[in-house]
Amino acid sequence: MIDAAPPRVGRISLRSKRSEGPSAPASTNVLARQRRRAILIGVLCGLTIVALSTVALSVGEVEMSAGTALRAAVGLGDQGEVYIVQEFRAPRLAAALLAGAGLATAGAVLQRLFRNPLASPDVMGVTGGASFGSVLVLALGASQSFIPLGALGGGLLAAVLLGVLGWRSGLPVTRLVLVGLAVQAGLAAAVNLMVVRFPAELAGSAVQWTTGSLYGRTWPEIQGGAVACVLVLALLSLQYRTLSVLDLGDESAGTLGVRVSHARLALLVTTIALAALAAALTGPISFVALAVPHLVRRLAGPPTAVTLAVTGLAGATLLLGCDLIVQHALPIEGLPVGVVTATVGAPWLLILMLRESSPVSRRTA
Repeated sequence: MIDAAPPRVGRISLRSKRSEGPSAPASTNVLARQRRRAILIGVLCGLTIVALSTVALSVGEVEMSAGTALRAAVGLGDQGEVYIVQEFRAPRLAAALLAGAGLATAGAVLQRLFRNPLASPDVMGVTGGASFGSVLVLALGASQSFIPLGALGGGLLAAVLLGVLGWRSGLPVTRLVLVGLAVQAGLAAAVNLMVVRFPAELAGSAVQWTTGSLYGRTWPEIQGGAVACVLVLALLSLQYRTLSVLDLGDESAGTLGVRVSHARLALLVTTIALAALAAALTGPISFVALAVPHLVRRLAGPPTAVTLAVTGLAGATLLLGCDLIVQHALPIEGLPVGVVTATVGAPWLLILMLRESSPVSRRTA
């Protein structure tokens, strides 16, 4: 009996070693499957964007075939059709794609920076600040080319107000949301006051920054903001490695040579700039930045560089789809796209707040 014991132990240890051996390949296979799934979702979003863009250029008061609309987009064909596509439909399409991608990407980064599923530019008041800055530019009589600068300044103002009024170490989720909503409401009230004080000819131009609308977008209004959005997205991609290191925790990031406070501030400023510039294209579009990152995480898995790119594509797809619904599927003409996104996103925010305030989430936090 005594002599039989050692072989038994040996067999157990051998089995344990055999069970430990495939663990690394298994985890590698899981990551590979998640990456393939994320790439597949990205490809589907890209194809959907192509299809929706073709519809956006073709459908309207002047109906065109897809081929005619695409030729008109590059300046070929009847001059009247070229004018309609290039001067009316294409700017609205570009604004929807850039704003959707910018807001969704900004929301994903903010949720990772704050480690808070409710952190997003609209909940934190950044888009309200961008709206305030844009309307202020119009109220001062400045050129519309300065709207992106006004939006950027307003977004930074909202971030400063949020930090002063609500920031604490270990900030509860609901407190962050409530302070952000208060900042958003206060800035919205300031915007409404300026709209009331506007001359009649300027009031119509400012209404979109109170509701979030893509109506009447023109190239002079969006060119500066569009170029700035692309540049900030490129800058954010360069900072992604730092964001990944910060995901490991402040202590681990510090041991890897990252200056945590400086890195977080740089990422926060870049993200706020992206959200503010996106809002300068459309006004305060609600809940795209909140809901899309959660949806992508559920479908594509944990955050990676690929899933961040997929988040941008999904945001562009969602906003463009909602805009097409507003234009062609609803009986009310001139309805702002922000109304549709808010209708979809408000229940999502309620569900998230209930989940975060539940006893189970508090015990696991």
